[in-house]
Amino acid sequence: MLYLIVLFLFALAYAEKVYVVERERGSVAVVEGDRLKSEVRDLGDLNHATIKFFNGNAYVVSRDGFLSRIDTRDDRLLGKVKVGESAIGFTFCKGKIAVANYAPHTVVFLSPGLQVLYRIETGSRNVGIKSHEKLLLFSLMDRDEIWAVDCESYRRIKVFEHVGEMPFDALLAAGSYLVGFFKESSVGVVSLKDLTYRKVRFRSRENEVVLKIPHFGLWGVYGDVAYVPAVGERKVHLVSLKDFSYKGSIDLPGFPVFVSVSPNGRYVAVNYSGDKEDFLTIIDRESGKIVGTKKLGRRILHFRFTPDGRFIYLSSYFENKLKKVSVPQLDLILEITVPTPSGVFIKGG
Repeated sequence: MLYLIVLFLFALAYAEKVYVVERERGSVAVVEGDRLKSEVRDLGDLNHATIKFFNGNAYVVSRDGFLSRIDTRDDRLLGKVKVGESAIGFTFCKGKIAVANYAPHTVVFLSPGLQVLYRIETGSRNVGIKSHEKLLLFSLMDRDEIWAVDCESYRRIKVFEHVGEMPFDALLAAGSYLVGFFKESSVGVVSLKDLTYRKVRFRSRENEVVLKIPHFGLWGVYGDVAYVPAVGERKVHLVSLKDFSYKGSIDLPGFPVFVSVSPNGRYVAVNYSGDKEDFLTIIDRESGKIVGTKKLGRRILHFRFTPDGRFIYLSSYFENKLKKVSVPQLDLILEITVPTPSGVFIKGG
């Protein structure tokens, strides 16, 4: 009991500001000092919504094509603009915002104040949008291409054609832009150093293809190692991002969804779909051993480590709760009522 009291006091002293997507309400809940502070409403269809932070503002892109800007000092909605009919992701590049649309087939550049600056017509649904210095990279799902664009001039620097069948998600790691494909078990790799391209396959010691569905947003990465949730298997695969060699696997009690490495590199956390969707697992990263698995909610949709790696915030969808648990013990520190919570985002995290 004394241990929990100490943890609770520590949590209050070093509380983060947490933004939680209310999936069915088109709103974002703001939690500060581990108390529900406010809600920001009327943000659009927030299924699979993403929140990112830039220059004192939070930006939210909705599935139905709205980009919203929130002042993180008073959590006031500063503006909302329609950038498409179906938006899939966004990034920041040289002080601008770049949004990838499914429909219409465009990538849209905006100022931080949400003024539309430029539209690039691509003739495809656009996915995997990432930035590196002044370079914007994204994949064209229907044309099997990757484009590299200068964020200052909007000029196409390079187009990679025939990269693979139906590129989908992407990841920046180990000096590369990695993209996966729906219709083949390969990964495309663009070197950020010289903009060269190659295709590789992740294979196990038994020469079986490891990667089956390319949801890179679900991967955990630490250094040059990726922790890849297996599709249809109760495993996490470890893959080198330097040479794409297979490093082994960790057996899990359920089918993994999100895999995340703590900022301090000590632990790996995993949530699940199916029969273990109410559980969270903590793994010691160095040893690869499971420290603990605990039922912590009813359908844990998302979770996020605090910047110091000492706690995790998780969304328990069917309980309408945001919960804070200790790492690695997974002891419940507190819970806050948040309607239909999904994505969890921490300012500064």
